[in-house]
Amino acid sequence: MFFGNITYIVAENSFKMSKVKFELEFPIHASPTMLYQYLSTPSGLSEWFADNVNSRGKEYTFIWDGSEEVAKLLQKKTYERIRFKWLEDESTEGYFEFKIQIDAITKDVSLIVSDFAEEGEEDEAKMFWENQISELKHTIGA
Repeated sequence: MFFGNITYIVAENSFKMSKVKFELEFPIHASPTMLYQYLSTPSGLSEWFADNVNSRGKEYTFIWDGSEEVAKLLQKKTYERIRFKWLEDESTEGYFEFKIQIDAITKDVSLIVSDFAEEGEEDEAKMFWENQISELKHTIGA
């Protein structure tokens, strides 16, 4: 009986997939002030990230094709970064973040996207962000 419990626990833990953090950098030809509005406001996010976005306090509801996902705003630094965590994601490390980076010499603006993906699904997650940021660039004319 003792060994059965150990086997059960090991088997249960073996089904949990670990998440892998990744970052993508995208050059953006837009001012940090304008870019931040598209990353931090429901109306801005609705133009490129989801069909519709609503917020109530620190909770943002993202709507795609009639389905909803809710994320909590974890951190926000005006014109620099914004970090969200999906409420349905029970992992402690999972979040997604938009960070605006300005090159000190050239003043070029880049958007750094940080996210987590299930192990083995990183390529799909990266492709998702590449498509989304392409839509953002198209929306702002960058």
